Amino acid sequence: MQRPEAARARPAAAWIAVLVWCAVAGYFAFVRSQRVPLVSLADLGFHELGHLVMYVFPINRVLTAAMGSVMQCAVPLGLAGYFGWYRRDSVAMVACLAWVATNFQDASVYIADAPFQRLELIGGEHDWAFVLGRDGLDRMHQAAQIASTVRGFGVLILILAIGLGISGLLRAFSTPAPTPGGARAAKPDDRWPTTSRMQSSDRDRPSTRW
Repeated sequence: MQRPEAARARPAAAWIAVLVWCAVAGYFAFVRSQRVPLVSLADLGFHELGHLVMYVFPINRVLTAAMGSVMQCAVPLGLAGYFGWYRRDSVAMVACLAWVATNFQDASVYIADAPFQRLELIGGEHDWAFVLGRDGLDRMHQAAQIASTVRGFGVLILILAIGLGISGLLRAFSTPAPTPGGARAAKPDDRWPTTSRMQSSDRDRPSTRW
């Protein structure tokens, strides 16, 4: 299957909508430090999928514990790449990048909680308490630093998404609307046909009259 050609320019309304989504996602994730409603259900599903994959292909326990957060960030990042590179859909790519940013923020909260384990979990042990604990990487004293770095990546990705959205909106406002149906401007000959276009004046055309 061949990669589609460059997509047509999106209208300004589409860019405004995706910028609103970026603002909403950024507000919940980085201002209120909460999960985005509804979208968090998909994040949870991808998080658990990451663990499930490692249960099927067990490499080591540390990677199995970390793969939940890795997967919930990797899936929207992969979708952003798919829409941006393959589908040439910049609006969908920006929407996915904002989604990626919220997952980096969510992962950073989980990592920062490792020394305290105060978050309410669905079940099982605290993933990052194990990853950073003595049975894992033994880096519990660096939990806050690691969480801050992960959060920083999320902020940068959100800024990138907003910047791309604003750029697309400006292009949409500056690009003239295409003429419907590929219509072209009428020429003088279209309005006032000359005798050269009349059937009776064509010498090579045989007459159809009796």
